[in-house]
Amino acid sequence: MRISYYCQHVLGIGHLRRSLEICKALAMHHETTLILGGPPTSIDTTGLATLYLPGLQMDSEFKNLTPCDSSASLETTKQKRQETLYNHFTSFSPHCFITELYPFGRKAFRFELDPILKDIKNGILPACKCVSSVRDILVEKLQGKEKFEQRVVDTLNKYYTTVLIHADPEIITLDETFSPLAKINIPIQYTGFVSEQPSHSTKQHIREGLNLSRQQKLIVLSVGGGGGGVGDDLLHATLAAFKKMIETNPLAHLQVFTGPYCSQRVYDTIRSHRQHNITVDRFSHSFPDWLTAADLSISMAGYNTCMNLLQTGVPALVLPFLQNREQALRAAKLGDKAPIATLTPDDLSARILSAKMVNQLKLQPTITAIKLCGADESCKIINTLLGNEKT
Repeated sequence: MRISYYCQHVLGIGHLRRSLEICKALAMHHETTLILGGPPTSIDTTGLATLYLPGLQMDSEFKNLTPCDSSASLETTKQKRQETLYNHFTSFSPHCFITELYPFGRKAFRFELDPILKDIKNGILPACKCVSSVRDILVEKLQGKEKFEQRVVDTLNKYYTTVLIHADPEIITLDETFSPLAKINIPIQYTGFVSEQPSHSTKQHIREGLNLSRQQKLIVLSVGGGGGGVGDDLLHATLAAFKKMIETNPLAHLQVFTGPYCSQRVYDTIRSHRQHNITVDRFSHSFPDWLTAADLSISMAGYNTCMNLLQTGVPALVLPFLQNREQALRAAKLGDKAPIATLTPDDLSARILSAKMVNQLKLQPTITAIKLCGADESCKIINTLLGNEKT
């Protein structure tokens, strides 16, 4: 069967990485097209067809959409996106259309999604099952919440076949951040969390590449795929704390991943700290492998990073993004089931953070019973939805 999966990232790449794992699982059974339209990024789409819409991203103030091509106008970009997306449906005729986050988010992209949904409903486009793919926790609306929630419910009930929630309901349910869940009349199905699988055979290879002895502790510091300076404070604070820690605990190595969208200025500053026991890179395409090799992870508390922590069981310190409660809620929920401790801004002094690092390094990796099979389970649900036909 033919599946089209729409994923629009406008700032970081967390949504994209989760979508990629689901699409890889789907592509093992179906002809799958991943539809992208955000800032350029380097991802491995082996086995997938990709459709790139003219890029849109958030502006420098993170308030409005702007074309990735600075020479193009917003209206022209929107029009080209509409045409490209609509033409895909007339030529590819997918049996299943999956929208990542929409209609629970990505309201700014209604201009191109709603015409597709309406014409599928009205029979102008070929028949197609429409599925909403959403993570565990929504960023809650501070203004216009009731209007937003009603629009989500109405859109789902009118156009969609089912909702896939990528979470373990034993840990968190979507109604904790979307109260009118019971008003949705279509099936709601929990898939378990979506997690990228590490390659355990690379653990020794990574440690040998850093010339680490068995006694040395590997600490991995990362700020994920976010942008706009998110995580900069954590980078600087951890470097200072690590230097303090090794005054009394010298057998340690710090590997820093600044994130792909880290500004050149901050990246250059972080790289200036490199020495024999501090290495710095922007990003790793095998990040879960690094966590398998690590004795401690220090990071933000985004969805994908937290799933990597659960998958590998590595002890961790996480600093939630405080502009909304998404990451703090996730960290609190997971901290009850895994060796994950939450940091606050008050913990970022070198003295406090170094002490927390020492304490967390005393813990052993712990694999939890939390369901992390979200990609495979999503594929099973889609197979059932499509009648288990594979062409």
